[in-house]
Amino acid sequence: MGVMIEFRQGGRRRIDRVLDPGFLAEIGDRSLDELRAMRDDAAQEETDLSYLRRLLHARMDIVRFEEHRRADDGDGSVMDALPRILADNALGPAAGRGRHQTVEPSRAESHRRHVEALLADTGLSDVATLTDAELTESAEAYSAEEASVSDHRIQVQHVMDACNDEIGRRYKDGSASIDDLLRREREGA
Repeated sequence: MGVMIEFRQGGRRRIDRVLDPGFLAEIGDRSLDELRAMRDDAAQEETDLSYLRRLLHARMDIVRFEEHRRADDGDGSVMDALPRILADNALGPAAGRGRHQTVEPSRAESHRRHVEALLADTGLSDVATLTDAELTESAEAYSAEEASVSDHRIQVQHVMDACNDEIGRRYKDGSASIDDLLRREREGA
């Protein structure tokens, strides 16, 4: 399909930097400020991937609804079910590792365009007009994309964990100080 999120070694996007094997190289030699910036980059990327994943889940739910409607010779339409489908994806509990997100998606419009490109590639403008084969193809395309996004998200979470572990280690062994952190926050640094 050509719209998959891909890691590009040496790329300039944040995901490319965060997932680059060199990103965590010599983590023990990095300053606390560098570690926090690295963790914040990873956290922002994780938030963006989570947002993209939720967009994909909504599209997958639309396809599933249409598949079930056809299988059951059901009444109703996707349009009738759309408010519930979207509410479930927007307000439902986040799946995955249960991380509390403190940042907003930074590339929401870009992610919407990405999913719209996938939508165009799969012909999912009106699911009721798709043949059964096209509906199956759409479901497979969304599932593959969701698996790719989820895999990248897990990799980014491992980077966040490594940064947090190193920061925690420094506080535990005394090489970083809570008093310094509190002073910096008061000073607005």
